[in-house]
Amino acid sequence: MARELIDDLAVYGMTAPAHVYHNLAPAQLYDAAIRRREGEQAAGGALVVRTGPHTGRSPNDKFIVREPSSDSCIWWGKVNRPFDPERFAALLARVGAFLNGTDLFVQDCLVGADPAHRRQIRVITHTAWHSLFARTLFIPPPLSVEDSTAGFTLIHAPGFQADPTRDGTNSSTAIILDFGRRLVLIVGTSYAGEIKKSIFTVMNYVLPLEGVLSMHCAANRGRASDVALFFGLSGTGKTSLSADPQRTLIGDDEHGWSARGVFNLEGGCYAKAIRLSSEAEPQIYATTRRPGTILENVVMDPRTRQLDLDDDSLTENTRAAYPIGFIPNAAVSGLGLHPTHIIMLTCDAFGVLPPLAKLTGEQAMNHFLCGYTAKVAGTEQGVTEPQATFSPCFGGPFLALPPKVYADLLGEQTRRHRVNCWLINTGWTGGPYGTGHRIPIGQTRAMVTAALTGQLATAPTTIDPVFGLATITRCPGAPDSLLDPRSTWADPHAYDARARELADKFQKTLLTL
Repeated sequence: MARELIDDLAVYGMTAPAHVYHNLAPAQLYDAAIRRREGEQAAGGALVVRTGPHTGRSPNDKFIVREPSSDSCIWWGKVNRPFDPERFAALLARVGAFLNGTDLFVQDCLVGADPAHRRQIRVITHTAWHSLFARTLFIPPPLSVEDSTAGFTLIHAPGFQADPTRDGTNSSTAIILDFGRRLVLIVGTSYAGEIKKSIFTVMNYVLPLEGVLSMHCAANRGRASDVALFFGLSGTGKTSLSADPQRTLIGDDEHGWSARGVFNLEGGCYAKAIRLSSEAEPQIYATTRRPGTILENVVMDPRTRQLDLDDDSLTENTRAAYPIGFIPNAAVSGLGLHPTHIIMLTCDAFGVLPPLAKLTGEQAMNHFLCGYTAKVAGTEQGVTEPQATFSPCFGGPFLALPPKVYADLLGEQTRRHRVNCWLINTGWTGGPYGTGHRIPIGQTRAMVTAALTGQLATAPTTIDPVFGLATITRCPGAPDSLLDPRSTWADPHAYDARARELADKFQKTLLTL
């Protein structure tokens, strides 16, 4: 084991680990996870793991250490709660002591496909499958890059339980970022998404300070190298719609937009697995049937080891993590030119937003700042009817800086490169959730294709009287009757009332940002 690695671990109190496994290859980590009974092999070869009580992120347990180098920049508030530096140091020491005597898995990876803006990260964890997750989701360094202390270090100790009284945390779980020490600490949760999104928060801090827009979006490119960005919250179809067999996938979730173009921050994908089908999402579905994919909380028959992707008994938030190369037409370089199109996706469970609309520059900025979608019954505990959700910049929980910082960068880039902006509603038609039905993904794909291939350049539009949007009224592959949301309701007056209600929520949200 290299002296540099020993010294790095000792800095964080890990002076006597049982064994350190440094930069194991994916196959070695897979074998270790099976041997250590951290997961099971499914028919087809995927690794199936369970995350226990935490099947999603714990936003109320996220903190940022209040220290001089970042204090004046951070968007303090409900998303970014301040944490005392002395208490953080004490907690870190306790975690280091806990990890002594355990096996440690260390992965040195990169974040950011653009060499001019990438960061090195070191992920330290005491479980093999989380180390495999890091190796899968981030970018392995080139063989020519020597091991060195990571630009940021992430210490992941899911087996450690914090003590709120002693440690100053909200619960036994904590996700704490210290930008001064370039350190992330995650304890008390096995949900792997915390690793991914903590590093995204890091990039949301460092990139805008370099004049680069960090974005919670998917990206792909066409045969003419025309790039499209897909913004959307979880459940809107961002991953599914960007995985288009006719286009090259740049990335499915996190990107930067610099003076040179768009670049993926990651080397893997983290897709929702619930109710995946070979018909609707063939490329993503195929990843669940092969070695190298990690399936979180997916139900498997213990005898046949066959997967049941429709079973949400553990959680609605089942996940598949896989290398981006598992998508046949993915851009392994993770690089693209400046976007030609931006598509803002929303899953409107109220059934009032048009399925397809062309946005002005101001409207695009407003929708970006609002980041609207709707939660429906079954997606979260306690949700029994549609709830409007607004997440600034389509990634509020991961923003380190005030939303206006990102919005100003987006506005500057879209104006400079004359980007076409579209709003696509992947939600309900014919009424709200429970009355109407969800727009078929095949028709949504047709709308996306029409927008990206220029078929809507001369399409007829009508201005929506409530939202002021230029609604497309004719689109190849989508029935005309679908494109006018009001006409799909049995009671047009009920539509009007619900539309005005949602429009008021948009206005109130904008006033708070």
